[in-house]
Amino acid sequence: MADTIQTVDKTLKRPEPAPRDKLIDFHLAHDEAIPSVEDVDMKTFDVLDPELWRRDAFWPFFEWMRDNDPLHYTPDSPAGPYWSVTRYDDIMKVDIDHKRFSSSWEYGGITLGEPFEDFELPMFIAMDEPRHSEQRKTVQPAVAPNMLKEFEPLIRSRTQGLLDSLPVGEPFDWVDTVSIELTTMMLATLFDFPFEDRRKLTRWSDVATNPYNPDICPGGLDQWKQELMECLTTFMGIYQERQAQPLKNDLISLLAHGEKTKNMTPMELLGNVILLIVGGNDTTRNSMTASIYALNKWPDEYAKLKADPSLIPNMVSEVIRWQTPLAYMRRTALEDVEMHGKTIKKGEQIAMWYVSGNKDERFWKEDPNRLIIDRDQARNHLSFGFGIHRCVGNRLGELQLRILWEELMERFDHIEVLEEPSRTPHSFVKGYTWMPVICHPKK
Repeated sequence: MADTIQTVDKTLKRPEPAPRDKLIDFHLAHDEAIPSVEDVDMKTFDVLDPELWRRDAFWPFFEWMRDNDPLHYTPDSPAGPYWSVTRYDDIMKVDIDHKRFSSSWEYGGITLGEPFEDFELPMFIAMDEPRHSEQRKTVQPAVAPNMLKEFEPLIRSRTQGLLDSLPVGEPFDWVDTVSIELTTMMLATLFDFPFEDRRKLTRWSDVATNPYNPDICPGGLDQWKQELMECLTTFMGIYQERQAQPLKNDLISLLAHGEKTKNMTPMELLGNVILLIVGGNDTTRNSMTASIYALNKWPDEYAKLKADPSLIPNMVSEVIRWQTPLAYMRRTALEDVEMHGKTIKKGEQIAMWYVSGNKDERFWKEDPNRLIIDRDQARNHLSFGFGIHRCVGNRLGELQLRILWEELMERFDHIEVLEEPSRTPHSFVKGYTWMPVICHPKK
């Protein structure tokens, strides 16, 4: 292992994050010591601090909230005041109660904070009934069971081609080489987007959720808006082209011909495109990386998988639980709601912390902090949401992960993670930006 790491030091340098300003005075500076729960005032604590997410250091704070303050109020943050719901059962109750808790963009949408002035992005996940279901039903045929059957051989052949091209016995970045490339190819297919330009989809996905991240948008909000307008211009052209062509099963054609989506405003089109890009890209790509990382963290589980590859489908669900690629979803209270002896006032914003519920010891029978690939509750994870807003592409994401692992097991004895991965400094998309690995072939 020591020799391997020396090789990595020479050939695979960890990308250095750009210097960044704190979003609010009481957030942590870059590489500042992470305080313990005992050392912070939890009455004012803000778990949105990007440094906590970059360093995977938020877990003790969620554990404290679940045990001591399951409906926690943060009075001040860059996103304004908000409530945190952290226990599995409470999250489930809020998620399925769309009568009292709204996800509508008109109240602020699905992420904490106010939308940027003159740049609101309506999207069907950020709508209430009946508009939500009307628009959701329009895109559902693209990921329906018959389409998954059609996609499976395509996903498999692309996965085989990519894995066969990987360097063996040499270090490379798994995130960019495998996770991003596989998910971006699938995304280009879903949109019927020019294949040679597919990395634009990756770029727009990264930009959409990172207006304040200097690694992604060093030009800040101006750059963020400019790049999203480029995204809109591109997709408006495709949308108008598809309106003039016969209906096909790609996402843009379905939107262009849908009764409730064929007359969308430009910003509504952009909102739905961003939703589908982020939903189809970030979640699957970060679960692909997490699967390699977690099996290295728990080699006994990797050994279990090698002994019984039929565990792959259950392992896929368990990885999605363990990773929780979208850490939370926001709701806005439509009326005063009592919970745990407190009152969420009408108009206040609530974060349903899926990442905390997926580690809630009250619900999970076996240690929720571990990856257990044959966990019997694995499919009960919160990562896809519940109720009317359950992830529309969840089966496609699972299919991509299952095929990846079936093909990996055919080719490699194991994939070795060489160093801790670099993580996204983000409390919404919980993911990875870099992870050095070596593929060891089957002997």
